[in-house]
Amino acid sequence: MLKTIGSAFTVPEIRKKLAFTGLMLVIYRLGAHIPVPGVNTDAIEQVQEQFSGGGVLNLLNTLGGGGLSRVALFALGIMPYITASIILQLLTVVVPSLEKLQKEGEVGQQRITQYTRYLTVGLAFGQSIGYVFLFRSFTASAGTPLFDDYSVASVLLVVLCLTAGCILVMWLGELITQRGIGNGISLMIFASIVSGLPNGVQAWWTNSDQVFVVMMPFVALAVIAIVVFVQEGQRRIPIQYAKRVIGRRMSGGGQTYLPLRVNMAGVIPVIFAASIMAFPPTIGQLVTSDANNSIATFFSPSGWAYIVGETIFIIVFTYFYTAVTFNPVDQADNLKKYGGFIPGVRPGRPTAEFLDRVLARLTFPGALYLAAVAALPTILINQTSANFYFGGTSLLIVVGVALDTMKQLEAQLMMRNYEGFLK
Repeated sequence: MLKTIGSAFTVPEIRKKLAFTGLMLVIYRLGAHIPVPGVNTDAIEQVQEQFSGGGVLNLLNTLGGGGLSRVALFALGIMPYITASIILQLLTVVVPSLEKLQKEGEVGQQRITQYTRYLTVGLAFGQSIGYVFLFRSFTASAGTPLFDDYSVASVLLVVLCLTAGCILVMWLGELITQRGIGNGISLMIFASIVSGLPNGVQAWWTNSDQVFVVMMPFVALAVIAIVVFVQEGQRRIPIQYAKRVIGRRMSGGGQTYLPLRVNMAGVIPVIFAASIMAFPPTIGQLVTSDANNSIATFFSPSGWAYIVGETIFIIVFTYFYTAVTFNPVDQADNLKKYGGFIPGVRPGRPTAEFLDRVLARLTFPGALYLAAVAALPTILINQTSANFYFGGTSLLIVVGVALDTMKQLEAQLMMRNYEGFLK
C-alpha cells in the first residue's frame, strides 16, 4: 500500500488529483467547525455532552465529523444525500418508470442523479427544522439558550444555512468524484470519522484499565484484519460463453466468472438497524416522562435488548438490501442474451434459481459478520467498562472506503503503466 501511494506521487496527473482531493476535504472539515449564525458558542460545549452517548445522535455526529454537536454550517454532513440515494435505489424496484430509467444507461443514470439531488434538498430542509427543535430541547441541560432568538426569521435563517451547507457538501463530493481520486461521498464520511482519531487515541491512552490499554491495539488489528478478509471475500461462479459466428468471423467464447461478495449489502444494514434501535432512546431524550424514560432505559445502546434487536434487524436488512441490489432473474437473462451459461446449469430459470440459492447461503455468514462487528464494541464496553471511540459502523466504513480508494489508485497507476505499450 505504501509503495502504491509513493508511486502515485511520481505521476504528475495523479499528484494533481490527490492535491485536489485533499483541498476539497480541507474545505469540508473547515465548514464543520464554523457555527451557524445566531448560535451561542458558550452553550455549545454543554450541548456536546448530549452527543456523547451511543444513540443515533452520536452516530450522526460521528459521520458528520462532529459538526452536528458544534451546530456548524456542515452539521448535516453528507447523510441526507446518502439517504436520498438509498431511497431512490429502493424505489427503482417498486416504480416501473425509475426501473426503466436505470436500464437506459448513462442518460437514465443522470436523470436518477438529478432526482437524488432534489430529494436531498428536501430531506436536508426537513432535517434542519428537526435539529433546530432538538437543539431547543437541550436548553434545560445546557442552562443557557443555544440560540439567541427563536423567532421565525432567525429559525428560518438557521434552517437555510444548514440546508445550503448540505448542498455545498454534496457539490464538493461530486467534484472529488469527477476530478479527484476515489468516491467523493465516501471519502467525506471517511474524513469525518478519521478526524476523531486523536480523541480516540487519547481516550485509549488515558484509560484507567491497564488491561484494556495493552489489549486494545491487538483487538483493533484483529478486527481490521477480519473486516478486510470478509470485505474482500467472494464466491466466484464460473461463466462459459459460447462461440458465435458473425459473418465470416467467429467471435466470443472463453471463460470468466461472476463474483458474488460475502458482504454484498455493505454497511447499509448496520446504519438502518442502528437508526431504528436508537429511535426509542432518542424519543426518551426529547419527551421526558416516566414511561418514555423506562423505554429509553430498556433500549439503551449499552443494554442486551439493544444488542439483540440490532442483530435481528441487521440480518433482516442484509437479506432485504442484497435482494434489492442483486436480481438473479436479471443476471440469468443477461447471461442468456450474451450467450453465457454456468457449466452444469441450464440457462434461463434454472440459472436464476441457482444464483438465488447460492446468494441466500452466502448472505447468511455476511449478515452474521455485520452483526458481530456492530455488536462487538458494545459487548466489550459492557465487559471492560472502557470507552471505544469507533463503533462497528465507523470501522466498516473506514476500512471499506480505504480499500476502494486504494483499488482506484492502483487502477490509475496501471492505466498509465500500460500507456507505453499502447504507443
